[in-house]
Amino acid sequence: MFFDTHAHYDDERFDADRDELLSSMAEAGISLIVNAGCNLETSEAGCKMAERYPFIYFSAGFHPHDAKAMNSDSVQKMRELLKHEKAVAVGEIGLDYHYDNSPRDVQRARFAEQLELAQELGKPVIIHEREAFEDAMNILSDFPYVYNRSVFHCFSGDWQAARRVLDLGFMLSFTGAITFKNAAASMEVATRAPIDRLMLETDAPYLAPVPFRGKRNDSRNIPIYAPRLAAARGISVEELAERTMENGKRFFNIKI
Repeated sequence: MFFDTHAHYDDERFDADRDELLSSMAEAGISLIVNAGCNLETSEAGCKMAERYPFIYFSAGFHPHDAKAMNSDSVQKMRELLKHEKAVAVGEIGLDYHYDNSPRDVQRARFAEQLELAQELGKPVIIHEREAFEDAMNILSDFPYVYNRSVFHCFSGDWQAARRVLDLGFMLSFTGAITFKNAAASMEVATRAPIDRLMLETDAPYLAPVPFRGKRNDSRNIPIYAPRLAAARGISVEELAERTMENGKRFFNIKI
């Protein structure tokens, strides 16, 4: 059984068949899912799903795209949401200089504020970083609390970057994007990283693996790309599933 440590089932692309799809997860080999929040609305939606489905947990935070919408009122609402018994992390939060949907100075300020919130509440952190690695690392350096309590989700850096974050105690998480033709660097990292720092995710509905690239992604696709990673690491798919399950449960402090 696999743990999808990062998905977005609040997305409107699941509106037509969300309940049917989620009800099929156990049969498809998926036993745990974390629904990652990107703003107050999606974080609240994740909470509602977690209350409905025993195998779903949720994180809450403002994605860098939505950082410009953060204010003192929304932060207080997020703080209360993160006290929920199934709220397992602050995230996804971070920096995205590819799209710049929020001004970069706003992204940096909101990232730091949410790292403070994670430290206040004793929660792990889900980090989104795209084309902003040095700035992200500079901000993280002010919050040593998060070094052993954070994951770089959908990690796409090279081995040199991976060594820097691994040396600080971060986790790395990988999607089906490791099956893409241009993903050699990510695949190298996923193969070489210590297995106790490795987690699997889909980022559904995004980043469906080959041969479904470009289509709506969901957690049932983890068993499609996991064999490729297991083979590259020289272990069985069963061991990969077991170890990444253990890692995810430890990281998110899930006791079941």
